[in-house]
Amino acid sequence: MMNRREFISRSCMACATGTITAAILSSCSPTKYVQGSVSADGLLISTDAFLDKQNSARQFVIAHHDSLEYPIYVFRLSDTEYRALWMKCTHQGSELQASGDHLYCPSHGSEFDSNGKVAQGPAELNLRSFPVIINSNTLLIKLS
Repeated sequence: MMNRREFISRSCMACATGTITAAILSSCSPTKYVQGSVSADGLLISTDAFLDKQNSARQFVIAHHDSLEYPIYVFRLSDTEYRALWMKCTHQGSELQASGDHLYCPSHGSEFDSNGKVAQGPAELNLRSFPVIINSNTLLIKLS
């Protein structure tokens, strides 16, 4: 049988270990937010936004601009192929959260894959996607 002091000591140690582990894991690959610029054709972002401090390619970035109601999840499939998805849940319109190669709704638990397809409900409709055109080191996300 454990006394109160041992219980508190072990509980604090377990809690601290979990907190430190979570901090280390979350710091490995933080979400990158990119301020895009709006042109007549859509939203422009640099392909350099996908490079981390070690010049390794990130899997995705979140592009935003003050004129947009919701941010856009831009997923890098390869050097020449990107996918852009509206981060608005098709269930009830909540803003989605990015977690690697999928998006999830913190309000009701819907999940979407990197193609914007529903992976888990209650959402029934896929996410809105936008064409992405690569021009040199700039991505044009066609918002029309």
